[in-house]
Amino acid sequence: MKMSLDCIPCFVRQAADAVKMSALSDENQKSLMQEVLKSMDDVDLNQTPPAAAQMIHRRLRELLLTDDPYRESKDRQNEMAAALIPEIRKYIALSSDPLVMAVRYAITGNIIDLGAKNKIGYGEIYEELQNAPLQPILGDIEAFKKSVLQAKTILYLADNAGEIFFDRLLIEQLSDVKITMAVRGAPVINDATISDAQAAGIDEIADIIDNGSDAPGTILEDCNDKFRRIFNESDMVIAKGQGNFESLSDEPREIFFLFKTKCPVISRHSGFCLGSYVATHRLRGNYVSEEKAL
Repeated sequence: MKMSLDCIPCFVRQAADAVKMSALSDENQKSLMQEVLKSMDDVDLNQTPPAAAQMIHRRLRELLLTDDPYRESKDRQNEMAAALIPEIRKYIALSSDPLVMAVRYAITGNIIDLGAKNKIGYGEIYEELQNAPLQPILGDIEAFKKSVLQAKTILYLADNAGEIFFDRLLIEQLSDVKITMAVRGAPVINDATISDAQAAGIDEIADIIDNGSDAPGTILEDCNDKFRRIFNESDMVIAKGQGNFESLSDEPREIFFLFKTKCPVISRHSGFCLGSYVATHRLRGNYVSEEKAL
């Protein structure tokens, strides 16, 4: 999926958010933003949005002299999510189809995304969770269920901190199968890294690897050999979030994408309207995007 001009304001807002998180004076913040805006002149509009964001956030970290400017925000998101999980786990257990209900809640967790929105509060998350059981899942959830039943190995590509706690609820429903969760190889925005996966207890139910990359998505040529091997050999790949969809939607292998459409660019590319809960997969070069709602 190539860049769109609509992505540029989002990158500017992300940069401004990161600069505001610093303890620098107003003048220093303005100076930093000028440097970041200059670096955007080198953005290649023929690359994917995660590739462009990778370059911009590398420059940000250099200027801010920190490898993880979002760490405090990620810790808060993990704490918020952890407090909600016990109650949601009960709802899933009482559901007539726990796997599908866990998919709904995993997609709900996708709203915890500082790449798409600068502030996500407990109230907004709680409200979304109340609506989650009633949300139709568009795409092909039946194909997802069938693939889960047939798979012996599943690679689960995580997205954000906080959200990763909801991913755990879905992984808990993928019984009798070897699960590997992949996180980012280095901090970028609020994307999950190994410490976030461990905070969610993913290591108790799955293997955890990092992909070796600091892109807010999965750019295969930028990932390490171990990740690419597991990506190619796994029976099923589940990719969470818009960044993974943006970077992998043109890959030839079958991938199940789980996300909420949060911006017009993703809506146009995926064919699903804004606000949709989506479970769609790539098969033989075509999207399976018939709107099958439960």
